[in-house]
Amino acid sequence: MNDSRTERHSKELLSALAAVAPGRPLREGIDRILKAGMGALIVIGDGPEVLNISSGGFLVNASFTPQRLSELAKTDGAIVLTPDAGYIARANVHLVPNPNVPTEETGTRHRTAERVARSIGVPVISVSEDMAVVTVYTKNERYQLEPIPSILGRYNQALQTLERYRTRLDEVSANLTSLEIEDIVTLRDVVTLLQRAELVARISGEIEQYLTELGTDGRLVRLQLRELMGGVEDERRLVVRDYFQSDSSWNLEQAIETLSDLPIDDLLDAEEVVHALHLSGHDDDLDASIEPRGYRLLARIPRLPEHVAERLVQQFGSLDKLTRASVEELAAVEGVGPHWAETIKDAMSRIAESSILDRYA
Repeated sequence: MNDSRTERHSKELLSALAAVAPGRPLREGIDRILKAGMGALIVIGDGPEVLNISSGGFLVNASFTPQRLSELAKTDGAIVLTPDAGYIARANVHLVPNPNVPTEETGTRHRTAERVARSIGVPVISVSEDMAVVTVYTKNERYQLEPIPSILGRYNQALQTLERYRTRLDEVSANLTSLEIEDIVTLRDVVTLLQRAELVARISGEIEQYLTELGTDGRLVRLQLRELMGGVEDERRLVVRDYFQSDSSWNLEQAIETLSDLPIDDLLDAEEVVHALHLSGHDDDLDASIEPRGYRLLARIPRLPEHVAERLVQQFGSLDKLTRASVEELAAVEGVGPHWAETIKDAMSRIAESSILDRYA
């Protein structure tokens, strides 16, 4: 059963962690159990699959409160909650999961928790009386909750890494803009930006997991993360849209999903990224020239409607032709008109001037 703190958690585990995050009633009840020096086995789900492995116990059918949970923990059996943890369904239940389900745990309570989670797929929480630790089980994953200071320490370390990678991403993005304006972009330049953007996104995803564990204690750090990640997802999407080669069996969403799913070793290999995203027909020639369609730079024009940008790209086909077009040629595109034509021409000129000045400053 996985217990890695660097891998991406499943949706089921993230949902369970959110339920036991600080500030949630379930976490308060668990904390009360720990303070009382007791243990507990808590099942989040009261469907038929749970009843089929349950024996004995008694009905509770009462709304959840931390006080009720800690009182019921004084019994020997498991406590069964509804899927949203809003009600306590049963207590003092003896769970009888399939004994043939493998488990890596040693204690009786933890072995039962792991087997239940693995066999019927519901989240199970084991509170250890002896060790005073809380372990969450979901299907084939286990996660031991950490003290808040420990989580904050890992968060701060990850945040510092994210800040460095974001700074580098901004530098690579500015460089790509200059190369696009001068029409000297190579496959290597595009791949470098996509690699940086994806690494930033993955570090952000890891931090999001920490924020799930922090619960209400993570409100301020969530604002930090949101500020750091501003525009990253759009940048990644627009770059892929500018350069990927579409066909009847390959579209933008598939390309972005493929980038997100690349193993880290493949992501760091430029040739693997080119092949995975169908970026070009140049095979392994990373120094081959490649033309952007213009979506990324058009997105920098304030309030430019997306359908106007789409028509401009369809009409001119490349950023170079778009920037060379006259105001009259721009205005002749359906849906653009004289006003937007002037705005687009001025904005593209300012972007080009600013980019080239920054590049050679």
